[in-house]
Amino acid sequence: MRERGAAAVLLLGVAAVVLALVAVLGAVGAYLRARVEAVAAADAAALAAAPVTFLPFGAAGTPSEEAARFASANGARLLSCACPVDHSWEPRTVTVRVARELRLWPAGSLTVTAVSRAEFEPALLLVGE
Repeated sequence: MRERGAAAVLLLGVAAVVLALVAVLGAVGAYLRARVEAVAAADAAALAAAPVTFLPFGAAGTPSEEAARFASANGARLLSCACPVDHSWEPRTVTVRVARELRLWPAGSLTVTAVSRAEFEPALLLVGE
């Protein structure tokens, strides 16, 4: 029996397994990063839209447009915004949903979504510190 070259075949197998693990870990890391970025974009969009439901406060458009602007600035796109204009002094909560595209080689692209809520209480504008 000849075992010449058996070590090379074993080494090649180990290298293939290591490369596969590196690829999987890279994909998981890319997904986690995209998820964190999507959550940050959703938070920014909700926080930007909430006060605009009461008054413009310097915003250029509607609460939905403001949410879309902040989502886009953070690398995501706005999917939905439950943020109706309400000029009453009652507290209100806005809810936004954003999506961020992720490219994974060789799998292609994946969409990561995130939802965030922000509450705004206009009556607190009257309270001085």
